[in-house]
Amino acid sequence: MAERSVTGADGREWTLRSQLEWRTPATADDFEHDVTGGQVSAAVMVVLVVVFAATLLLWMPDSVVVPTWVALLIALVILFFPVRWVLRRPWRVVAEAEGDGEDPQPERWVGTVRGMFKVNTELRRVQHDIESHSLPDINGPLRPVE
Repeated sequence: MAERSVTGADGREWTLRSQLEWRTPATADDFEHDVTGGQVSAAVMVVLVVVFAATLLLWMPDSVVVPTWVALLIALVILFFPVRWVLRRPWRVVAEAEGDGEDPQPERWVGTVRGMFKVNTELRRVQHDIESHSLPDINGPLRPVE
């Protein structure tokens, strides 16, 4: 979770936060694709792959020499999907401003950004928008929340 304070062009103090979402938030666009195989099917597939790999290693004759580049290639193939999953998780980005004497209403803008590297870029963009225009860009991923 990343958090930073930003002073807007109008002098208000904003707090920018980002937090990793472990579950993909449901949206109206994703309604038809809401049904997934679940965690049980993923666990069964992992167990089957481990059993298959162990069987191949145990039945391999001692005279077979496996080059290290083959072992590294297999490790890269196995790690590709878990690393991709971690790097493409959705992040919730929140920009909040407390109310002050002029404007007693606090403001809260919330949005979702997909990707570990994209979230840092989006936080810098929102910070720049607040510093120059006093509000996040309405065309960005953040939306005002009542």
